Amino acid sequence: MDQATAAALATAAKYIGAGIACIGMGGAGVGVGTIFGHYLAAALRNPSAAQGQFANLIFGFAVTEALGIFSLLIALLLLFAL
Repeated sequence: MDQATAAALATAAKYIGAGIACIGMGGAGVGVGTIFGHYLAAALRNPSAAQGQFANLIFGFAVTEALGIFSLLIALLLLFAL
């Protein structure tokens, strides 16, 4: 395998890896939707307990979004640092 072919394969692998890493961003979107949907369903069932669960809602949102940002970071590292 010559050097041009190896460079083309490395570039293709970077793009494929970055695309696979971006799947985590879609997972974060689904996770945020699930968290807020379940919170709203629980708040409609028992409105008096909703205020007590709000801190858990915000924590779950922050952790889920952080995972999405980490997947974006990995994709950008694959594209521009390697």
